[in-house]
Amino acid sequence: MPAETTPTAMASTTITAFSGFRRVAGGTRSEVIAQLRQLPDAAPVLLFDDSTGAQLDLDMREEAASAEPEAHDEAPRTVGRPKLGVVAREVTLLPRHWDWLGRQPGGASVALRRLIDDARRVHADRDTVRAAREAAYRFMTAIAGDLAGFEEATRALFAGERERFDELTAPWPEDVKVHLQKLAATAWSAA
Repeated sequence: MPAETTPTAMASTTITAFSGFRRVAGGTRSEVIAQLRQLPDAAPVLLFDDSTGAQLDLDMREEAASAEPEAHDEAPRTVGRPKLGVVAREVTLLPRHWDWLGRQPGGASVALRRLIDDARRVHADRDTVRAAREAAYRFMTAIAGDLAGFEEATRALFAGERERFDELTAPWPEDVKVHLQKLAATAWSAA
């Protein structure tokens, strides 16, 4: 899986850094850079997005650390209503779907927004559990894939079996377990 490198992805989240199985830094992008620069050795470091568990790349150069995303005065005109946050993208549907959407009050866009909002409301707990499990899985795969009980722990995670998961990850390095518990916490509390 490719590492995320976009500045906006890094600006809005916290990051945790691991050297081997040891947590060596955590916080915002600038805090992590400062903490990593204070490390005495140049051991390889893996960085993880705390909200998604995804592995990240971080540019440690001085000019990159102090640079903020540039604001552009002249943004190119886009389709949609950008001032309202509306973004136009392509949706592919069958003719019967377009017919049904066309008969809805307010048209296709209003009907689609209403359907999505309803689905988000109805499935919010399920989506939260899924996102937490996926974040924990991404982190586990990157850092603990070779540890004893990894496959069984993965099965327990996705089956929602917290006690079994805790039992299988108990022998793992402490910093890995703590971060994994942090990422998976929402999966257990909402399940």
